[in-house]
Amino acid sequence: MTAAVDATALAHDERAELAALLAGLTPEQWRAPTLCTKWRVRDVVAHMFSYEELGMGALIGRFIAGGLNADRVNAAGVARFADHTPDDLLARVKQHLEPSGLPAKFGGRIALTDGLIHQQDIRRSLGLPREIPADRMLCALPFACTARPIGASKRVEGLTLTATDLDWTTGTGPNVEGSAEALIMAVAGRREALAELSGPGQPILADRIGA
Repeated sequence: MTAAVDATALAHDERAELAALLAGLTPEQWRAPTLCTKWRVRDVVAHMFSYEELGMGALIGRFIAGGLNADRVNAAGVARFADHTPDDLLARVKQHLEPSGLPAKFGGRIALTDGLIHQQDIRRSLGLPREIPADRMLCALPFACTARPIGASKRVEGLTLTATDLDWTTGTGPNVEGSAEALIMAVAGRREALAELSGPGQPILADRIGA
């Protein structure tokens, strides 16, 4: 019998690694652009931790204030921390290594998947690659493929995804293959990862991301 995955523990480790990365960044790097359009490194960090501590009432209120538009809702969360310094934001990360609020849902899979993708948004833009532990990726990849907030299902529908560095595949149809990291970034709509993927399904995925 396969042991249950402790996604919360994996999310904790992912956040701890993010904290270590952020602690070594220069002020210029904190202000640098990321793969998230219009968001700097500091904005991505603010977004990632803007949902911590929010009760259901506050969460509903934020979505209503944002007109149920995900971009506006996320922008409101980033704006809430506009006056925070990098040290303030780093302190918040360290205070919330254990996910709470919305990120803690689905057994911590939201925090893990969101955190993993956004850390790569930062690392790829700064040229700071890493080797992501396989257990984190094997937990995050399946969840990312069905995550409605990132629009993944419409990108991967009718495609087979195959990780060349892990024992993982999903779907049916033309194959798209590459590293697990490149797959999850493409699933999340990051065009920058497409050149690292191949297979007959790659042009289909590229066209969907471009659209």
